[in-house]
Order: sequence, then structure tokens, then C-alpha cells
Amino acid sequence: MRYPVSLWGVLALIVLAAGPAQAQTGYDRRGGDYLNFQIRNGDPAVCAGRCEREARCRVWSFSYPRTENALAICWLKSKVPPRVEDKCCVSGVRGAGVIEPRKGPTEFSIDRFGGDYRNLETASEPSGAPCKAACDAENKCRAWTYVRPGYIGPAARCYLKDKITRPRHKPCCISGVVR
Repeated sequence: MRYPVSLWGVLALIVLAAGPAQAQTGYDRRGGDYLNFQIRNGDPAVCAGRCEREARCRVWSFSYPRTENALAICWLKSKVPPRVEDKCCVSGVRGAGVIEPRKGPTEFSIDRFGGDYRNLETASEPSGAPCKAACDAENKCRAWTYVRPGYIGPAARCYLKDKITRPRHKPCCISGVVR
């Protein structure tokens, strides 16, 4: 069947408007594994990059460390299994890379080291929302850093700060400034 040129133009605009593929934080893709390896620095971008370099790889899943002494694990897959919601992981299809959201007050893969006046164990959540809520609830709190489970202990930790410190890139953390 032959479509009018204007329909093809509309389809092209829809594809372009969708933008590049992105990794999905908070999702795993189970099955289809042909290789797994540990990632010492705990950065999901290492996993995405390895998938890009291997012709056999179609999808990757990155699992955050589950305990303080464990390492992150990358799973490369030759099939494209459906994504399953799971806070443990980040997954993406080949070509997706790891693109953390940059809009809004939440700073993904950022640690604001120092300025802590209190820290507490908090619920594991891919956006660090419980930590942000704890900071919002205290007038003294100016900034916060959420540390994902497994980086400094088995549970997630929240650091409330009474001063705003310089942001540093670290895959372990999510931060924000509130006041």
C-alpha cells in the first residue's frame, strides 16, 4: 500500500519528537543473559557502554550493590525481555545510554559532600523522594543527599545538610537543594 507523502512526514515527526532512547531507572529486564560482570565504581554508564561495544548485546541491566561489601553487577542480554519494575536496577536497550533526568530540583548521580547535621536510614526509592521530604519538613535543612542501598550499607541513607556544598558526580547518590 502506498501512503501519501504527508502521512510519511507526520510519522517522521512523531519519531523525531519521541527523542533518543533512554535508560529506565527503577526497572530490570530479566532473562536473555549471556554475560555478567562486576562494576567496581558502581556506575551504570559502564554497563551501557559495554553493551554498545558488543555486537551481540541488545539490552543491558545494571543492578546496584545490595550490601556495603558487594559490587554492582552488569547483565548483558542477547534478547529483549520485557521490563519489570524493580528499585534494584537500571536497564536500557542498546543505544539508550544512561541519561539521568536533569529537569527539576533533583540532582541524579550527584553527592553534596559535607554540611551534614543529621543522617537517617530511609526507604529505598529510585528518586530519593523520602530524603527530599525529610529535608522539606525541617526549616534548618538547606540541601540533602540520598545514598542508594549498598553503597555505604545495606539500607538507603539520607543526609540532611544545613549548608549548600559543591555538587560532585557520584553514581551512589541523588541530591537536591531546597532553601
